Amino acid sequence: MNIQYLKIALCLVVTPVFQMTAQTKGINDLDPVVEHKIDSIIELMTVKEKVGQMVQYNGSFDVTGIPSDIDSKTKLEKLKNGEVGSMLNVLTAKATREAQQVVMENSRLKIPLLFGYDVIHGYKTMFPVPLGESASWDLEAMQLSASIAAKETAAAGVHWTFAPMIDVSRDARWGRIMEGAGEDPYLNSVIGVARINGFQGGNLDDIATIAACAKHFAGYGFAEAGRDYNTVNVGESELQNAILMPFKAASEAGVATFMNSFNEIDGVPATASSHLQRDILKGEWDYKGFMVSDWGSIAELIPHGFAKDKMQAGELAVVAGSDMDMEGRVYEEALEPLVSQSKIDETLLDAAVRRILRVKFHLGLFEDPYKYSDAKREKEVLLAPEHLVAARDIARKSIVLLKNENEVLPLKKDVKSIAVIGPLADDKDSPLGNWRAQANKNSAVSVLEGIKMAVGSATTINYAKGADLGMGERSFLMPLKINETDKSGFAEAVEAAENSEVVVMVLGEDAFQTGEGRSQTGIKLRGVQQDLLDAVSEINSNIVLILMNGRPLDLSKPNEQVSAILETWFLGSEAGNAIADVLFGAYNPSGKLPVSFPRNVGQEPLYYNQKNTGRPFSDMVTYSGYQDGSREGLFPFGYGLSYTTFEYGKLQLSAEEFSGDATIELSVEVTNTGKVAGKETIQLYIHDLFASRTRPVKELRDFRQITLEPGASKTVNFTISPKTLEFYTANKMWEAEVGEFEVMVGSNSVDLQKVTFQYKN
Repeated sequence: MNIQYLKIALCLVVTPVFQMTAQTKGINDLDPVVEHKIDSIIELMTVKEKVGQMVQYNGSFDVTGIPSDIDSKTKLEKLKNGEVGSMLNVLTAKATREAQQVVMENSRLKIPLLFGYDVIHGYKTMFPVPLGESASWDLEAMQLSASIAAKETAAAGVHWTFAPMIDVSRDARWGRIMEGAGEDPYLNSVIGVARINGFQGGNLDDIATIAACAKHFAGYGFAEAGRDYNTVNVGESELQNAILMPFKAASEAGVATFMNSFNEIDGVPATASSHLQRDILKGEWDYKGFMVSDWGSIAELIPHGFAKDKMQAGELAVVAGSDMDMEGRVYEEALEPLVSQSKIDETLLDAAVRRILRVKFHLGLFEDPYKYSDAKREKEVLLAPEHLVAARDIARKSIVLLKNENEVLPLKKDVKSIAVIGPLADDKDSPLGNWRAQANKNSAVSVLEGIKMAVGSATTINYAKGADLGMGERSFLMPLKINETDKSGFAEAVEAAENSEVVVMVLGEDAFQTGEGRSQTGIKLRGVQQDLLDAVSEINSNIVLILMNGRPLDLSKPNEQVSAILETWFLGSEAGNAIADVLFGAYNPSGKLPVSFPRNVGQEPLYYNQKNTGRPFSDMVTYSGYQDGSREGLFPFGYGLSYTTFEYGKLQLSAEEFSGDATIELSVEVTNTGKVAGKETIQLYIHDLFASRTRPVKELRDFRQITLEPGASKTVNFTISPKTLEFYTANKMWEAEVGEFEVMVGSNSVDLQKVTFQYKN
């Protein structure tokens, strides 16, 4: 190479010549100037340096001190040699600056590191776990929480989050259901886009934004028997219509990265699936960002039985379209020999590196590798007061009122006495949830604290823990031991209930019962909690049950024993205050379930958008149901009560048919018929009666949220277009087919009105 050209090209890499255009919105918006600069960098790179950009290391070691072992020493040397493109779990402005300096001061080409971290529902300030936050159905709120998480994350020197998880999840046994938006493809799509927009803002070059990651591509939420990492068996129609819809939306929204999944589909591990990664994502969808493996998933091709060794695993993964190897130690060992032996073409590496560099350019890292590593900003931003205010508001929007018999809620603040009972009542840690990033342990406001702050001095609070739930070590990696025998605290709990007007019981799950690897065969209240509820309900039947959990639970028995049920999930830093706001009527609950709650675990996987089958519901034996119980959930998808009531008028269609690119309008008048102001989520479902592929009995396709004062009415309008009717048809494309449709509108997936219309050529 001409030496003068080499000097010019290197100058392009290391000086602040690179300027991102302010107009760039998403990763699919290519800047010709940036693309030319990427060409220049790739032309300078050796094969080893290209492979290095495709390698991500865990960073849990001190890169500035003496390495504690050979492995850390090897990592440090590879950083100096430019053989690492990204690191995860390097945190704080100071640590990221130091790690970046190792690369920028020692490597030949000085290509900045990309720092990633699992920022799932907040960084320091914790928001509700994603399933809980999804119950708000408030897209603006979810975008706000993601933007605050991004602001705190960026202030700590991190560029990239491995979120949002947009896996459609239909099985309550799957512990990771807490990390997504539930069972509906459309709801996952719009929530995923809202969170992507929150993380990435209008431009990734903004110092308060970070790159998002759509995961897990694909099918992870359909793991057989709800067992994490397990096999997935779906056909192309279900893959496209139920699983890929949210990912397609994420790609169109310009999400910076994708992550593939641990599972296989039809005998092919997703990490090695050319169909998913090459044909669909990078082909049909023309996606321009990069694909990162999940932790070690490339190496896991070997125990899958799909690759015999790391050489074959590396070849299969890179050919399939996996661009970056997260802690698999495969690419660094296999790719260079594979190229030298002509088993793979070097252009495969060029394509992957191009995508990785593109994200680094979008983040502005070539302009200033240290732009995120500002200790002063970090101190100012983390746990800022305004972040906690937002956390409280979003938390209370996420609470779902499941039952309110005889209007026991809201409680009066001047109630004489309240018994607060349960293993989670004074728990300041479980409300933080799993996947809690850098939240301070025991930093959440407990339910007991929230109640005490909400009531006056004239109210007596009788607190009794009653029993332990989780015991021993509570951590991400270790199994949680559940108290199955110790009932020594029951007597104190019974006494508290006996001496109180109303009982608030806080039961459910420990934060470390749900999350990655936390699959269960049962979904009832674990341990001695049901026994505790039995004992208390015998003494005082005026019970408000506050549930704290990350998955749908079997509430069939508790539902018969209590007057009211508040589903509060794991609400984050301000949990106790948010729960008290709803408990005492300072906030009217407006949440709706993003996932069906079963009557028993035998119904799982349970979801509202099932198909008719050839033998739909009947009073006869020979239909697709159960002989020992209902096929319907206890609390359906989209369900949630309010302290007021809403009445829906008759559905009005602007026309009974439309065709081509035309649209029709549907309107419905909604009236607040209660005594307090409230927010309602009006839900629109579609049923395609006859199609080239069988369709669900109903599918969510739109929703609106309105707030009404008592006695007020509002006409809510929906536009039905061909896009509303689209699905992946027998033509192997997304399109609207002509035919007859039902459109249904109501407050949940069961209580609906319907009208019909025709879509014609």
